[in-house]
Amino acid sequence: MIITIDGPAGSGKSTAARKLAARLALPYLDTGAMYRAIAYAALSVHVDFEDQAALLRIAQQVDLQLDCGPTFTRVRVDGQDVSEAIRSMDVSTVTPYVARCQAIRDLLVQRQRQLGQALGSFVTEGRDQGSIVFPKADKRFVLEAGLEARAQRRHQELSADGEDVTLDEVRTNLCARDRVDSKQWEPLLQSKNAHLLDTTHMTIHDVIDHLAAEVSNTPR
Repeated sequence: MIITIDGPAGSGKSTAARKLAARLALPYLDTGAMYRAIAYAALSVHVDFEDQAALLRIAQQVDLQLDCGPTFTRVRVDGQDVSEAIRSMDVSTVTPYVARCQAIRDLLVQRQRQLGQALGSFVTEGRDQGSIVFPKADKRFVLEAGLEARAQRRHQELSADGEDVTLDEVRTNLCARDRVDSKQWEPLLQSKNAHLLDTTHMTIHDVIDHLAAEVSNTPR
């Protein structure tokens, strides 16, 4: 079974995908981590993020490895575990430059499909999983939430990790990411081929219960 969860940053899709995968005892594929990993690698060598050709070279050359467990996706860049490092605000700020490079998206779509084929059954989350990468998934979800709720969630996560960042900075970053990302899942909503869930006023437990109930109604 393949389950895709798409949506904007802060909508709860990463946590939902991880916890749903754990409940269903399936591997969890965090595709956003792949874009973050490339951004991290580019930051490490001080690449000009306006130079898409340079970013593409990083994406082509970096040794990016993902270990997809039922409760995590462990990420390694050139042999170094960067699973926590790629969550920093510095990486979040430049990741949209990576995501808007179509050549990099094409490269990572191929890689994600290869990972999916190797995993067989899994829960995956990102921006284009149900629309582009796995359009024939058994169940496709789009999670959304209001900007203020998303900013509050993200700010709490970063603060808990020791990041010195203001709520305004987080809100600005989310707005920038939304402008790049929203077009990736819009085809799913327009075609009504995905289940839309607004998580603004939902607890994560409510979200997981809702997703699991939807999945249980999917023919196998």
